[in-house]
Amino acid sequence: MGKKSRVKIQKSGSGASTVVSPKEMMNLISELLQKCSSAAPSAGKEWEEYIQIRGLVDKISKKQKGMSIVFDGSREDYFQDLLSWAQDSGASCDSFTVANFGTEGYGLQATRDIKAEELFLWIPRKMLMTVESAQNSVLGPLYSQDRILQAMGNVTLAFHLLCERADPASFWLPYIRSLPQEYDTPLYYQQEEVQVLLGTQAVQDVLSQYKNTARQYAYFYKLVQTHPAASKLPLKDGFTFDDYRWAVSSVMTRQNQIPTEDGGRIILALIPLWDMCNHTNGLITTGYNLEDDRCECVALQDYKENEQIYIFYGTRSNAEFVIHNGFFFQDNAHDRVKIKLGVSKSERLYAMKAEVLARAGIPASCIFALHCNEPPISAQLLAFLRVFCMTEEELKDYLLGDRAVNKIFTLGNSEFPVSWENEIKLWTFLETRAALLLKTYKTTSQEDCSMLEKPDLSLHARVAVQLRLAEKQILEKASASGRAKRLHFEKKLEEGAPLPRYEESDIALLENTDADAKLPIILHQLEEIEEGQEEHSHLLNGEKDVYGTEVEANGEPVHEESQEKVRKEVYSTLDSIGSSTQKGQREEANLSDSRTEDDPKENSE
Repeated sequence: MGKKSRVKIQKSGSGASTVVSPKEMMNLISELLQKCSSAAPSAGKEWEEYIQIRGLVDKISKKQKGMSIVFDGSREDYFQDLLSWAQDSGASCDSFTVANFGTEGYGLQATRDIKAEELFLWIPRKMLMTVESAQNSVLGPLYSQDRILQAMGNVTLAFHLLCERADPASFWLPYIRSLPQEYDTPLYYQQEEVQVLLGTQAVQDVLSQYKNTARQYAYFYKLVQTHPAASKLPLKDGFTFDDYRWAVSSVMTRQNQIPTEDGGRIILALIPLWDMCNHTNGLITTGYNLEDDRCECVALQDYKENEQIYIFYGTRSNAEFVIHNGFFFQDNAHDRVKIKLGVSKSERLYAMKAEVLARAGIPASCIFALHCNEPPISAQLLAFLRVFCMTEEELKDYLLGDRAVNKIFTLGNSEFPVSWENEIKLWTFLETRAALLLKTYKTTSQEDCSMLEKPDLSLHARVAVQLRLAEKQILEKASASGRAKRLHFEKKLEEGAPLPRYEESDIALLENTDADAKLPIILHQLEEIEEGQEEHSHLLNGEKDVYGTEVEANGEPVHEESQEKVRKEVYSTLDSIGSSTQKGQREEANLSDSRTEDDPKENSE
């Protein structure tokens, strides 16, 4: 058995400042809540707001120093207790142990050879910390009366975790003691480390994450101190910002969705032991067995004795990994950069374009993605750009022409161009847009590579630079791909090559191919997330921050002056290729940044 735990409250002698009166603390909390609840700052002022919020949080944290609950010893001291508790509770623990894998941190190590697809790990429901177990705990009375807890399962889990951590008799104490004492999520970054992310697509998420966490802490601090239903919670005398940040990060990096016992609903849960697995590329290998009422995991591949056992967290971008999991995955086959595009409502052809897009199942304004691999765009984005660049005559052909309904199927299929001119326009647009987005960064890719060679770069700053560089590399590839495609189709036009035409017999080609670019657009699930659309899935280790984080569409806020400059540069390039679009019919990208609320979602398998 591991070292026995002794829960203790840090004493003021450890560096805490003089005792702070409840009134003084409540005034600071009220100031923080007001600051975090005010209207969103104007474009370009987000960093200034972040500095102000962080200053208030730092002031509160200094006055709370020494008040948090801590455990004796290190996390590693309690791993044996975790394994023993799991085995006693009905989990399978005979195929692995917990080990330290250096830069990857702790993970599961095989203690025997394990075959691919072999069931090697299962965790019964009673071990899981869920929204339901929270309702049946000391948190229940407050949960039943607070709408925020009822609406946000992740926040409920965070408070469940804090309440159980403060209970020396908690059933989940072996699990809670084994959790990290700190995390590498941006909530733990120093201010200068966050500053490295300025100008990246990810920075708005990071700033919003901090603001929303601070707002929730201030709200719940007041609630814990004043609400009658909170009187029995073990938090009233020691609910610090550091406590809440720890609980939020614990849940954010580990939460998953499981079915209720009757299979009728999906609820959030923490899955002990299984959440020790680290990520690699692959397929989802975890599911929930309702018959045996347990979470089950099969091996992703063959593992030899003493090798690390990995699982696949899902098709996440590195921005999602950094913000919500606290790490950068170097070989991420699913990395991507979000980009918001929209047909301007002021454009003369808006109604026609919106109608064609609607028939294809695509919104007229949508967040898409530029991918790290080839092709850089999905079938959905290809379809959108084709419609975006259509002339009036081409639009009429897809609305009223022969087989107009069937032709909608070809919009996302790379083998059936609308016209050579249309292909040239859309790839020119992509080439130019990606190149313009690259100009918004304050450093070049070469400068980022040089920074990564510095040995004194902090871990968090290194991750931030890696993320910044990865975004640029995706945009560079997208711009290069757009240029290559443009040159290809310019040659087709110059040669007078016949345009491939869709025939009824081609429907088999469209329906029976695995290539994403050839899928019928309205039969293929929309990959990109429409603005405001929620995306849900199940059982994925460490999920997106669901603490009100907002998703930034594409990098730094683009001011009106910058938007106009971007538009002019884009259309100057488009005009130079001899577009057949008449004067006054220019298509306009909606370059304003879009933000959507992040909700809990897990893998879709």
